Amino acid sequence: MADKKSTTNKVKKRAPSTGVVAVLATFNNTIVTVTTMNGDTVSQGSGGSGGEQKGSRKATAYAAEQGAKKAGGVAKERGMIEVHVRLNGAGAGREAAVRGIASSGLKILSVTECTKAPHNGARRRKEKRN
Repeated sequence: MADKKSTTNKVKKRAPSTGVVAVLATFNNTIVTVTTMNGDTVSQGSGGSGGEQKGSRKATAYAAEQGAKKAGGVAKERGMIEVHVRLNGAGAGREAAVRGIASSGLKILSVTECTKAPHNGARRRKEKRN
């Protein structure tokens, strides 16, 4: 007779009530990462993480909003209530990602722009000839 193995339910990790949402908006995709205040990842979503958008459709504002809703929903399930938003990059999904986070039920405390811009640093590449 086979021994019956004891099984236990996996305990979901609880997140703290306040966190940070980092939004990286590139020209090809938008990546949304929800972390605790000290940087531990709680959830993440992107333009293509839902599975319905592939290729150039990941770069749309709609895809960014869906990815942000998914990441925000998981964070809310784990107990997060309010977030600080950090925007990085110049893609089409920046504002849409913020809308998605808000519609997932998380309270937005602040929105910070973290995109790095050169102050005439390195020399640019030569122009292509056509």
